[in-house]
Amino acid sequence: MADVTFKRFDELEGYNQQFLYAGKGLGVSAWGMNLLKLPPNWQEYPEHDHTSDGQEEVYVVLEGTARLQAGHESWELVPGTLVRVGPAQRRKIVPGAQGAVLLALGGTPGKAYAFPAWMKG
Repeated sequence: MADVTFKRFDELEGYNQQFLYAGKGLGVSAWGMNLLKLPPNWQEYPEHDHTSDGQEEVYVVLEGTARLQAGHESWELVPGTLVRVGPAQRRKIVPGAQGAVLLALGGTPGKAYAFPAWMKG
């Protein structure tokens, strides 16, 4: 049997159907991977950093548009773009008028990946 796990987005667990545990759903254990389904013009995405766990993140835009705000700068995120954010950088993502679907990948350089406590179970 092939070592392959196949899932549709709507089969992934998560919360609020906005933050879906893609890596956990596929059995990925080498890095973190979540699917963010953000509604149009949603302002509630939390500003955050990863200073405490040292995790860097990469966001891949799959659908829609969003704006990444970090420090005093911002970047437009559209399909076909990738963006990396360092662990200590505070960031916020604000989706555009059609909303956005992003794949968020994360890991801590030099360390084995471990699911955060809030994702276990």
